Amino acid sequence: MIFPEDFVWGAATASYQIEGAVKEDGRGQSIWDTFSHTPGKVAGGDTGDVACDHYHRYRDDVALMRELRLAAYRFSIAWPRVQPDGSGPVNPRGIAFYDRLVDELLAAGITPYVTLYHWDLPQSLEERGGWTDRDTAHRFADYAEAVHARLGDRVVNWATLNEPWVSAYLGYGNGVHAPGRRDAASALRSAHHLLLGHGLAARRLRPGSVMLVVNSAPVLTPAQVNDPAAVPGEADAAAVHRIHALLTRQFLDPAVHGTYPPEVLAAAERNGGTGHIHDGDLDTIRAPIDLIGVNYYNPCVVEAGPGVPADAAWPGSEDVRFAAADAPTTAMGWPIVPDGLSRLLVRLSQDYPQVGLMVTENGAAFDDVVEDGRVHDDDRVAYLDGHLREVWRAIEAGADLRGYLVWSLLDNFEWAEGYRRRFGIVHVDYATQNRTPKDSALWYSDVIARNGL
Repeated sequence: MIFPEDFVWGAATASYQIEGAVKEDGRGQSIWDTFSHTPGKVAGGDTGDVACDHYHRYRDDVALMRELRLAAYRFSIAWPRVQPDGSGPVNPRGIAFYDRLVDELLAAGITPYVTLYHWDLPQSLEERGGWTDRDTAHRFADYAEAVHARLGDRVVNWATLNEPWVSAYLGYGNGVHAPGRRDAASALRSAHHLLLGHGLAARRLRPGSVMLVVNSAPVLTPAQVNDPAAVPGEADAAAVHRIHALLTRQFLDPAVHGTYPPEVLAAAERNGGTGHIHDGDLDTIRAPIDLIGVNYYNPCVVEAGPGVPADAAWPGSEDVRFAAADAPTTAMGWPIVPDGLSRLLVRLSQDYPQVGLMVTENGAAFDDVVEDGRVHDDDRVAYLDGHLREVWRAIEAGADLRGYLVWSLLDNFEWAEGYRRRFGIVHVDYATQNRTPKDSALWYSDVIARNGL
């Protein structure tokens, strides 16, 4: 299975999950600083205060990326490090860190892929309403312009938002992520304002290649998980259609086509109305984008559930039951369904043919054990091998797929799961900050060297 000659191989991380140094060089507070320091919000009482100490160890981390033959590195910028209060002048010491990181990557022959928002909203903006406040979208565009002005002479590849569904619905809907609010109307408003911020920012990131990153997944009935040819009944098919609209089309339809699916508008009407959607907003959101970033971990499995109330993270999901998949699981409890990735990529290519695709996250958490200085993570190797075979099959089926970025380069702070879940292909000893490439890292490096499986 040989991949296209120009296929991009790399890895991804996020600022709050690896940087640490939360009070250094003028960095302001983010909603994740506040959330993680709130008792009961994060497993084990963990915080990102130190994380992987990447802020101080980035040179060693880039050298490790080079050893692993990575051609691309997707990282995010901490908005409160650049603008401590979310607006106003750029903090020169904060932006200087990303200057140094970009230069280090380029010197190592690694292409930087910069994500501007990976969930660490400045706390001061949250106190003014956060993403429920329309003004936050404008502040985000100003921040994007400031970062582009500083790094745009060397950075070509930009992602505006990472997984706006998670930001809106886990942050403002069911409250399991920062800022921890629980209100359907707030979640729907936040989703729209995130998209508005994307559209405003995308216009300020030229010249450059612009991407929107979504946590998309194939929505399947239980029978379809193991049998793609299974034909659901009318009620189950309707449930699948509605959840696909709420998960994927809610973000990609406005960004690519300038329209909302009727299922999203219906959910908004039942939860506070659509007054937050102003005339002209959809034209703004439909800014030209070059790529759709696809973060895939597992399918979304649903079936008809008459009388079932809407899930807090899914306004509009009344009468839908979220079901288990008949499949092995990772340490997160997520089902392992590799061909879900090829099904998803082919579907996205068909629905949005004018935009290229990149797998911007794919990986798995397992309970890794260090033995004699090595981590023999055969389960992760099998996971990645299975999913990369499906990436190849999607390309063979016509998907316009440009690259694959494994999640994650390093074990890190895994949001509400704290440090108990390890996704990295490189093991991090949090007590010593020693890095140890796992067997999966060595395997992945060989895949890159062969450009195939």
